[in-house]
Parts: sequence; structure tokens; C-alpha cells
Amino acid sequence: MTTPSAAARQPGSARLPPRWFIRSAWVVHRAIYNVTGGRLGLRPPSTKVWGMMRLHTVGRRSGAPRAAIVAYVEDGPRLVTMAMNGWGDPPPAWWLNLQARPAASVDLPGERRNVVAREAQGAERERLWEVFRSLEGGDDLDAHASRRSRETPLVVLEPAPATR
Repeated sequence: MTTPSAAARQPGSARLPPRWFIRSAWVVHRAIYNVTGGRLGLRPPSTKVWGMMRLHTVGRRSGAPRAAIVAYVEDGPRLVTMAMNGWGDPPPAWWLNLQARPAASVDLPGERRNVVAREAQGAERERLWEVFRSLEGGDDLDAHASRRSRETPLVVLEPAPATR
């Protein structure tokens, strides 16, 4: 039995692990980060793979601090991530939090930055989507995205203005 190439796959046909596996991987990733005091679990992006950062938001209803580890790429001084929930249809809670309160902070390897979130639109979104498609595993990006009932938002995290 042969597997079709990425180009020959039908939309939505890219293979994903079961949802329980994805959720377990998130739990393990957070545990590794927490147990090592942040020494493991984050990485900078390269020209071949996305980085991993810890995003800090404020709960839109609770007002409580929230944190999620998400993939990202750099676009000049901006950081860009995809607002996806393991390719499930509902938006991730961190994206809903950012829509309500765009001010946030991120932990990167060796530094913390204050940022302001916005959604990429139009030509900017297309350009950034191509960046994610060019990374390892990006050949399945469109097939994974077609599983969702709506377009996957690309979230741009701009450096926050300096406060005095």
C-alpha cells in the first residue's frame, strides 16, 4: 500500500494523531517547562522549524493570568503564531483572551517581551502563511487548515510601546 504525496492529498486528508494524544502532548510539554523552571520547553525558530514561546494573557472573563506554549516564527521584530486548537474547530482560549485584551507578554529563550496582538489580514496574512508552509511539516498545512470551518487566524505580536 502506498501513501499519496502531499500534493496529491485531498483537502482535509492530512493525518493527525488522535485528539487525546495531542492534549497529552500539551500537558507533557507544560510539565517539562514547569519542572525545569523554563530551562526546557522553549526554542528559537530557525529557517527550517518554528520556535516555541510561552504566551501570557489575561482571562477575558476571569481576569486571571493564563499561559500557553505556542509555536511561532519571527517577522522582523514581530512574532507570529497560528490561532489553532490542535487543528480542532473551536478557537483556542488564548486567542479569545487576546481579542478581548490585546496586551500580553511572551517568554522566549532567555528573554521576556511585552507585546500587543492583532490578526494578520490580506496580503500580510498570505505572506506569513507561506512562511509557515515553508517550514518542516508545512506541506500538510493547507490540508490541516481545511479541517476547520473557518480560516485559521495568524496572530501578529507587535512589540509593546515603551512606557515611561
